Amino acid sequence: MFPPVTARRGQVAAARAGPGLGRVWARAGPGLGLSGGARRPTGMGCQYGLVAFADRVAAGRRLAAILEDLRDRGPVVLGLPRGGVVVAAEVARALGAPLDAIVVRKLGVPVQPELAMGAIGEDGVRIIADDVVRRARVDPGDLAAVEGRERAELERRARIYRGEGARLALAGRTAIVVDDGIATGSTAAAACRVARAHGAALVVLAVPVGSPEAIAALSEVADEVRCLEAPTWLGAIGQFYEDFSQVDDDQVIALLRDQVPPGGVREA
Repeated sequence: MFPPVTARRGQVAAARAGPGLGRVWARAGPGLGLSGGARRPTGMGCQYGLVAFADRVAAGRRLAAILEDLRDRGPVVLGLPRGGVVVAAEVARALGAPLDAIVVRKLGVPVQPELAMGAIGEDGVRIIADDVVRRARVDPGDLAAVEGRERAELERRARIYRGEGARLALAGRTAIVVDDGIATGSTAAAACRVARAHGAALVVLAVPVGSPEAIAALSEVADEVRCLEAPTWLGAIGQFYEDFSQVDDDQVIALLRDQVPPGGVREA
């Protein structure tokens, strides 16, 4: 398929200019193989030879191989719900690291919701892109209304995933933010900013597949972006999986419950 890539902060211009992004990693892992229960390929991506991963579990196992150097940094692995948590669980198991969900909400401009004017995270973390707010002429009342709706949804999701438990502490830790793929990268960018706002000393974004443009842009908000497959054309993320079944909240809850957090300290 496509060579694994790493983009680091300060290397964005070179990443955009060249055929590869940052340092090229050796391909991680042997052949794909089904990870148990995965169905045979049936989607459009399979027809056109785009499939790189049997399912999210297989993707996570391969992704872990290019994160092995972070094992001794005492990382915390953070999955973006819902699909990213499945990938992240395999990374956490392989690295012997604690697993948590990173619950974030993008704040979209009212008349153009796909355009992010900020992001919020747990414990009151709030990041506002003042330049976007100014250009979009969003007044304080509209901003407050959007933030109020998204804060309510964020708190609802956090309660679903953790119950009364607190998130894992990130202060001074290496945070590995994991998703199952990146197209535009707006949610991943929000997650990286929130992880840093929670005190992470190093933020690494890791994904099985992502567009070169998104990887370059995300290297502005993460210290490193590591990606197994960076095709020059990327339509739907699901085209790169044999099985891209929808993940429900119960699966996320089970993964977070079953993953014992070695070295993971909960916020008080």
